[in-house]
Formats: sequence, structure tokens, C-alpha cells
Amino acid sequence: MDELARLLRHDAASRGRNVTVLVDDAVRDSVIHERVAGALGGAYAETLVFHGSGDVRSVLALAERLAGAELVVGLGGGSLLDQAKLATLAMAGPEVSARLTVPQRSGLIVLAPKPFRPVPLIAVPTTVGTGSESSAVACLTYQQGKRLVMGKALRPEIAVIDPEATTTLPQTLVAEGVLEALFRLVSPYVGDHGNLPPQDARVEDASRRLVRLGYEVRDAARAGQRCSDGLRLEIAELSSSSHNEWFHSGRDPYAVKGWLVANELSSALAIRKMTAVSALLPPLWRAIDAGEGRLGSARRLRRLWSLLRSEGSEQLPADPVSGVATLIDSWRIDRSVLLTPGQAEAIAQRIVRAWGAGLPMLGGLAADDLLSLLREAAGQEPQVQGLPPAA
Repeated sequence: MDELARLLRHDAASRGRNVTVLVDDAVRDSVIHERVAGALGGAYAETLVFHGSGDVRSVLALAERLAGAELVVGLGGGSLLDQAKLATLAMAGPEVSARLTVPQRSGLIVLAPKPFRPVPLIAVPTTVGTGSESSAVACLTYQQGKRLVMGKALRPEIAVIDPEATTTLPQTLVAEGVLEALFRLVSPYVGDHGNLPPQDARVEDASRRLVRLGYEVRDAARAGQRCSDGLRLEIAELSSSSHNEWFHSGRDPYAVKGWLVANELSSALAIRKMTAVSALLPPLWRAIDAGEGRLGSARRLRRLWSLLRSEGSEQLPADPVSGVATLIDSWRIDRSVLLTPGQAEAIAQRIVRAWGAGLPMLGGLAADDLLSLLREAAGQEPQVQGLPPAA
């Protein structure tokens, strides 16, 4: 919080402002909450406590509640920061709220470049992995499920990354955060067939670092130790920077189909997002490696995995499918998903409705293709014609 205190101390305009602090219930009255309050100093601070992800109605109600605030500080995980980003932008006027409430089947909502956020937002993340504090996207819950809201104006004005904010984060969630950042980086790299040497080199370097960090988290857990402040800080900073456009500029914006499937799976079953990602990743890579070009490039997957497999404390299998499954299990990340046949079919149809059937995001993938992925993610053999079956 020293950085936040310095920012406010040197910004004469911030002194005397009406400040509202949005805090996740999980960190209310914690050390980091007290440090944020201390950094604000004499500024008047109203504190609003949140639990859960909220929905479109609660976000718009929060926008009204924030009327009069001149500075907003969001302290919490990705869900709270997403709510803070959306609500403060919705304060700009009816253009934003109208876009958030327009009836549509698509899982993607794209905001106009304007208006801009009328009050500064300072984001203080208490988790690692989502990188919401530096991203131009947010997840928002609707009756039909979660939608992805995208717009450059969503990005907070300031992100403050402090290791004190993640002191009590369980080791398993730190490991999940590393995998989430890794999946975010490698998905466009593998999902797009083209070579972009500068961008490829950046992704390769950052991904290798993340694999090393993931094994450091695992080794600390095995030794019965907590992750050091330095380790958590490096993970948080790399996770935050993974949203930087320079990693993937020039790539197909829809080369991330695994994210779409995993998010719908997570939402439909009410399971953790990274549990869904971890279950889906091996069958996703199996399909790509078997030649399913709509999901990605087998050549680029093999190239990337050849770089990543030697970054840990032990050599991983050369096959990317068994290799990534071994990595996930070694990091003790849960990848067990239970699906009935009826659930799998319903989720496949739901994914197509939100992202395909004339929409460009799925690249022509049909419900049968997705059903094969979902069944294998749940430990079942594919039962319909679609993606290549498990070997």
C-alpha cells in the first residue's frame, strides 16, 4: 500500500475527494483492508462490502449507489473488481446501461469506445490469475449465464499489486492462478495458426516463467511452507501483464475457443472456473494435436510444449496431452468434473447458442464437436461423431 499512499499523496486532486471503498467480504477488516484505509489517510471513505459475483441488476444498482463518489477503490478478487469496473463505467450514463441490458443471445457484449469512466478506479487485487485489475474485460451474470463484456474503457486507471493482499490466499488458489495466467497466454498462441515472431517470443518467455513459478508454488506446498511474498508478487505481476495487447496483437480474436467452453461449463455446473479449465485442457489439446484445426494448430502446440516441458523440477512427458495433465496433477489442481449425458448435451447446445450458430466465435464448431470435448473432460469416451476421439 506504500505505492497507493504515494500516488494519493502526490496527487493534490485526490485529497479531499469523496472516496468509496468496495471490499470483498473475504478480506473485510483484514490487514490489507486496514492498509488501504491508512493509505487513503484523511479522505472521507465510505465502505461497501460485497459477497459473490453479483449480476446485471446489482451492478446497475451499484452504479446509482456510487453517485457522488469522486474516487473508487476496489479491494478483492476478480469478481469484485469486475463489478467495480462495470459499475463505475455505468455511472457515465444510459449508453452503458442500455448496452448491458439489450436483449441478445450472444455471450459477448462489446461496449462502445465512449463514454469514459467518470470517476477514477483504483484496483487492488487480493487473488492472482484473473488479472482483472489490468484487463479491458469483465464477466457479468445474466439469467442465461455469464457473459463477457469487452471495452477498453473498462480497464482501471490504476492497479496496485501488493503481496500483503494475497498473504492468506491458499496455496491451491495460488497454483490455480498460475495455471489461469498460463492458459490465457497460450490459448491465442496455440489457437491461431500463423507465426508472429515478436509476439510468439514474448508468449514463450512469459509462459516458461509461469511454469517455473507454478513448480515453485508446488515445491513450497510440499515442504509445508507458504509462498513467499516475492513469489506471489512475481506471479501477480506476470498475471496482470498477461492482458497486455503486445502478447497477441495481430492474432485471431476468436482463437480462444477453450476459454468459451470452459466458462460455460463452469457456469452451467456452478463449479470453479479453473476446475473446468483443468478438466478441459487435456482433451482440448488432444483434439488440436490430432488435427482439429478449428481449435488450433498442432504444429504450434508441439513447438510450445517442447519449450515448456523442461521448465519444472522434473521433465514432463513429450506428448503435450499427457504432459499438461501431469503438470496439472503435480500442481494439485482439481480437474474432476461430473456430467450426466443430459447435462453434457444441454451444455453443448448452450455453448453453440451463446457463441456459435452464425456467430463467429466458435469457428464452425457444432454441438456434436463440443459434446465430444465435454464428455472427455468428464472422463467419458466421446459417443458421437465429432472431434477426434481419445487415443
